Amino acid sequence: MNADVRRPARPLEGVRVLDLSRLLPGPVCTLYLADLGADVAKVEDTGAGDYARTLGARAGGTSAFYRAVNRGKRSIAVDLKDARGREGFLALARRADVVVESFRPGVVDALGIGYAVLAAANPRVVFTSISGYGQQGPRAHAAGHDINYLGYAGVLDQTGSAGGPPALCNLQIADLLGGAASAAIATLAALVRAGRTGAGSRIDVAMADAALAHNIFALHALEQWGAVRPRGEDLLTGGVPAYGVYGTSDGRWVAVGALEDKFWRRLCTTLGREDLAASGLSTGDEGRRVRRELEAIFATRRLAHWQRVFADVDCCVTPVLTLDEALVDAQFAARGMVVEADGIRQYAPPFRIEGVPCDVRHGAPAQGEHSVELLREAGLDAAAIEGLVAAGAVRVAAPA
Repeated sequence: MNADVRRPARPLEGVRVLDLSRLLPGPVCTLYLADLGADVAKVEDTGAGDYARTLGARAGGTSAFYRAVNRGKRSIAVDLKDARGREGFLALARRADVVVESFRPGVVDALGIGYAVLAAANPRVVFTSISGYGQQGPRAHAAGHDINYLGYAGVLDQTGSAGGPPALCNLQIADLLGGAASAAIATLAALVRAGRTGAGSRIDVAMADAALAHNIFALHALEQWGAVRPRGEDLLTGGVPAYGVYGTSDGRWVAVGALEDKFWRRLCTTLGREDLAASGLSTGDEGRRVRRELEAIFATRRLAHWQRVFADVDCCVTPVLTLDEALVDAQFAARGMVVEADGIRQYAPPFRIEGVPCDVRHGAPAQGEHSVELLREAGLDAAAIEGLVAAGAVRVAAPA
């Protein structure tokens, strides 16, 4: 290979990120940044570290969850309650472009590493705080999880079948839209600003806010008609025959999204039921009648049959796949969405930038694997680093 041929640069190469977060929202936010080329240093304590490491893992092992959301990062383990450890962190922060944290409001200030302190040392720093309810308000200090944020935002009330309870989703909507995607968007915008003006930013992202801000269709109904329809009776929750899931004879499901008239008419023609063509968006008794007709039709054959029937029919009728099936689906394969990394299957970045590789550079780090390396890059000499390690303010670990 020609020695002058170099790997194409990623958009965020040269950007240094310190990630103080744990579990899911913050680590996925910084995963986006790492996949885009940023140098992400995962800052963990010297005790248990990120408890995602052991979540569901075999004894002595590292969980697939932790490895999937922390790939491509480095790790330093430092005791921020120790003044010496805090100084080590501040040395890193002086050279950082971004700091991401997900403690409850006030914790970083109590530790002595809040925005005011870091901005005084590094005026260009982008300081992103991810929390459940934000940095102020009557619930700012309350504990919460995805289910709680969705409940407060009116999202949970909209999910589920008519007459039934709210339905839970195994995709963490508030955590990932709010704690990950919304935080990454704001962080990238602040980086652009810092590059143009030299000014840093204090970013406050609340997962509950993000859930509310994305609850658009329900707000439309409320503003347009004065009320949100009951659970299971809205256009997208089962209120019309043209949009919903239908069971097959083998206990599987077909997803029907034939909202547009042309799609619904093609569906009816394919099923030999042109008599239903005028009723795709019907509600009330007529809508229920047509839905029962479709339920009866789809229940007569296995899912594989319906996949063959609709394979070449452009009308938004598709199978409901299991995750095992999705991972080997031809479309996702063509997009390169599943990669082998760190000994497990992982998702590739969900974005493509022409000319920029989206391969996984390296796996998730062991706790403290890069402590010495990162402190050296921050300007500390060998004696200072050895002193921090000897005092227990910094932990060093070998690669997993």
